[in-house]
Amino acid sequence: MSPRRTKDWTPDQAAALYGIRNWGGGNFDLNEHGEVTIKVAFDDREVAVSVMEIIAGLEQRGHVMPLLLRIENLLDSRIALINESFRRAIREADYQGEYRGVFPVKVNQQSQVIEEIVRFGSSYNLGLEAGSKAELVLALAALPENGQLILNGYKDREFIDLGLWATKLGQRCFFVIESPTELPLLLERSQALGVKPLIGVRIKISARVGGLWTETSGDRSSFGLSTPQLLQVVDVLKKQQRLDCLQLLHCHLGSQIPDIEQIRTAVLEASRFYAGLVADGAPLGYIDFGGGLAVDYTGTQSNHVHSRNYSLADYCASIVEVVKSTLDPLEIPHPHIVTESGRATVAHTSLLLFNVLHAMHFEALNLPETLPAQCHELLMTLAALREEFDTTPLNQIYSQALSCRDTIRDRFRSGQISMRERSMAENMFLAIAQQVARNLEKLDDIPPGLEELQLSLADIYYGNFSVFQSLPDTWAIDQLFPVMPVHRHCEAPVREAIIADLTCDCDGKLDNFILADRESRTLPVHPLKEGEDYLLGVFLMGAYQETMGDLHNLLGDTHVASVRINQDGSFDVMKEITGDSIGDVLSYVEYQPQALFETFRQKAEAAVRSGRISVPERQRFMEDIHATVRGYTYFEK
Repeated sequence: MSPRRTKDWTPDQAAALYGIRNWGGGNFDLNEHGEVTIKVAFDDREVAVSVMEIIAGLEQRGHVMPLLLRIENLLDSRIALINESFRRAIREADYQGEYRGVFPVKVNQQSQVIEEIVRFGSSYNLGLEAGSKAELVLALAALPENGQLILNGYKDREFIDLGLWATKLGQRCFFVIESPTELPLLLERSQALGVKPLIGVRIKISARVGGLWTETSGDRSSFGLSTPQLLQVVDVLKKQQRLDCLQLLHCHLGSQIPDIEQIRTAVLEASRFYAGLVADGAPLGYIDFGGGLAVDYTGTQSNHVHSRNYSLADYCASIVEVVKSTLDPLEIPHPHIVTESGRATVAHTSLLLFNVLHAMHFEALNLPETLPAQCHELLMTLAALREEFDTTPLNQIYSQALSCRDTIRDRFRSGQISMRERSMAENMFLAIAQQVARNLEKLDDIPPGLEELQLSLADIYYGNFSVFQSLPDTWAIDQLFPVMPVHRHCEAPVREAIIADLTCDCDGKLDNFILADRESRTLPVHPLKEGEDYLLGVFLMGAYQETMGDLHNLLGDTHVASVRINQDGSFDVMKEITGDSIGDVLSYVEYQPQALFETFRQKAEAAVRSGRISVPERQRFMEDIHATVRGYTYFEK
């Protein structure tokens, strides 16, 4: 019997099942009460705070599910970990340059996140990367004097002028040339404003990397200069006696790269370009490797697209070692190393919390003890199959039952079988399928033809959230995020379910999950209890999800709370943002609430005049409309 079917179940077994101690990176665990905890390390102790305790505190402050929870301590610890790991690698390799990291704003542009990154990152001189004018505006507003700015993406005159003003205001602002057409405009505007620009060049490296974002590397990458274009830029700068402005070489290794050897190959190629530019007279001092540092979403430490086969220490040491070993024989000074590690900085710091509204079960109901005297022969065949489990292979029983059920459906469509006979047949089929599934739990290997049986019998748990708003990458690119209940882990999760959201869309669901030893099409869950919320969490989703969400079914942003955990185990709610109201999302699609109120007022007055409603009813209707438009877009009790 499956251990999850027994009464003896512990939080340690639950932790092993969901793999929380693998993908949690030391930030998440379970306590003795079966609740997910957030763990924060201080100088003299480690503190673990229950997510359920935080939820209770937020509910007391008026917040309901769904809710995005940010943990400021985890953001700080990720910044410290990346910077200290590079410092250690530089020190151990006797590397002469420094690490000068930047956070790419596109990964999470939310003000709470950017403000905390700049605040805590100031001790590491952590900069920002901007790829649009809007991102540059917020980066320029956020950074202190002498902050580092990397400007990527295509740039028009307004973008360039703003970056030049940033230079005048004391920022160390690098203009990364993505296309030869950008250079003349940059040189023209810098001369007009009297600013000597810091110029970077982005090259296309031919080394291809694995993962979901392979198109960001290689010859067909959308951004960056080919080798001939790179030399064209150098020649223009030489001709205009501006080569001294060329200070940075940029390349983008990729995003979420799972294999360390691919990173080393790409770093080697970029280092060769750096050496070539120095040999051609460019006074470079910085080399920017862009993104690539992966997050181990599965916790398997493998080269799976959602994992990585290296540690952070391996990543830092590999970059430092390859750059050093490439440049030392050529007696080229070590450049400052820049990376744009966005995903690895913010992924761990946010989790989505939501309640389950109800469940749909696929189980047999009202099975008759005996069949009616004049029932169809196919019903008799199904009844006979229920008695053959001791003598017939499971896959054969299931195949015959499936064939009977499908034939009965055909006969129903042609009018040969009644609706009650069809209902009885489908109940009998479900009973057979469930018995097959229970017997499969006793086997080491699943017989052919039964691989999808568990999925076909899985419950559907309806969650109070929108995939398209809060987890768009799960829909768009099949990104995997860890999902698990945040409580009740002293009980065995004896149900299997997929998670459907509130949208009227078949894609609005989570049906691929991370367990400790595998991916699973279903999630182990607990039976719902009457009158008690069942709460699930989606973890490691702080990168990209918030600003990529859309308004499918006009479900808006959720409530957001930023929490800081204290040394004594308490927590402070640092910032709160109320989620979108119905009026908010209607205004996003060009409906103005006041105009809507007037329309409803006119309709109500017309109904009063025609005698369909009374004046007191009219008042109640208008009050209900006002309350609805001011209310949350998600399900409220």
